Amino acid sequence: MKSSIKTGLLLGLALLANLAQAADCPRIISQSPYISRALDWLGRGDCIVGVSRYDRLPLAHTGGVKDPDAAAMADLEPDVVIYSEWTGEATVQSATPPGARAVRVGGFRGMAGVEAMLREVGQAAGVADIEARVAQFSSDWRQAAARVDGRQRRVLILSACGEAPYSFGRGSTLFEVFSAAGFDVVADHEQIRNFNPQTPQGDVAAWISERRPDLLFALQNAKAGSCNPAIAKPGIPILPLTGEHFTHPGPELLKGLEELRRTMADFGA
Repeated sequence: MKSSIKTGLLLGLALLANLAQAADCPRIISQSPYISRALDWLGRGDCIVGVSRYDRLPLAHTGGVKDPDAAAMADLEPDVVIYSEWTGEATVQSATPPGARAVRVGGFRGMAGVEAMLREVGQAAGVADIEARVAQFSSDWRQAAARVDGRQRRVLILSACGEAPYSFGRGSTLFEVFSAAGFDVVADHEQIRNFNPQTPQGDVAAWISERRPDLLFALQNAKAGSCNPAIAKPGIPILPLTGEHFTHPGPELLKGLEELRRTMADFGA
């Protein structure tokens, strides 16, 4: 009898613990991979019940960044849906299931925007100590940038995959990160410029020659075998970097800055 009572008490305590955890963990749909990474870093990865088709997590897909699937979202009965700023406001309103909270976050316009994104994602996910976490991230990325031996080298930051490379310019998060790491980013455009070879302004090789960089940083995805030959210029070293460490705003940037530090240490003078 005593054994049965003890077992019942243990089961009851376990049930209460599970209910408390469920109450603390809202059902979240993450509508962009960088949002999923932010949630995981904040300890809320287990709260995600659905993701966009671009996400690697083995969860139900809920459409794309710009074309969320309202029916798939409704089936998951979320408490919160977190969208990227690339999802239009009207689309957010029409796609979000009744009763769910919609949150739309940025992160692509400077590190203040990245920190604001982490704060907004954390608040939506019920992270109690979000202010302390954001403050720590702010300190960590600045310290990581200071450890990079940039030496005010003239650089350009370019994608290396696909037929139409793009460059990160003034006002972009990567412009700020590489500047903080001691580089002189010599892009002459705002935000991101796409070099479509089918357009009159798509000659990326000519543009690189005009900017006269000392180094080119080529962001590559995991499947890329080599850089786009259009960005190769004689006499200008090309240093490859892992694209996903730099193009997912948030904690991935800490990995990117460490990779950048190692890359510059290996490069030397």
